Amino acid sequence: MSERPPANNTGTVDFGAPEAFGAHVFRAEVPANRTEPVRIVEDFGYRGGDNGLPYEEPRAVVERQAWTIISDAARRDFNERLKTSKQSTGRWKTGRTLVERLLGRELCVLAWASEGVAIDQLPIVCTRWAALRPEERWWLFSMTVAEAGLPEDGDRGWRKALHYALSDGARITTDDRRRRTRPKDEQVELPLFRGLK
Repeated sequence: MSERPPANNTGTVDFGAPEAFGAHVFRAEVPANRTEPVRIVEDFGYRGGDNGLPYEEPRAVVERQAWTIISDAARRDFNERLKTSKQSTGRWKTGRTLVERLLGRELCVLAWASEGVAIDQLPIVCTRWAALRPEERWWLFSMTVAEAGLPEDGDRGWRKALHYALSDGARITTDDRRRRTRPKDEQVELPLFRGLK
């Protein structure tokens, strides 16, 4: 009989969301009717209701056909990272699926970027989203939510920028995730760093 995984994976549900009541999480609300859209909601937990902060706020409404594609990309990315940190993996289910706060922000970025994108272009959006580092996704969420973080804000500011940034252009691969350095003859040397090699 094998031992259980380390204790740090207990106390979470679905995609790394704390099991404890009152945690700040996101949730994906997937209706049983396969023609209805999926809603992504930010639940502020115990902080909700304090200093004008709502208890929860809808962040995105995703058409079901688009959700089928983007949710698979998000599941693979999130589960790979959850496995790396020795936590239980998750899966999307009908009803409510909880998502850890930072992963929820990343899911919103993917959902917002997929708005209005043709189905055949969604794999490009998913690949470009996967090529972003988590902290880049968090930054994009923060910039977007500041002015256009509700479902009806789809054609404004950073939401529009996300659409163009992640849906336009050639398909990139996960090998492109690594930052490429310029060849030695093209590198620029700044005066401040001369002689430090």
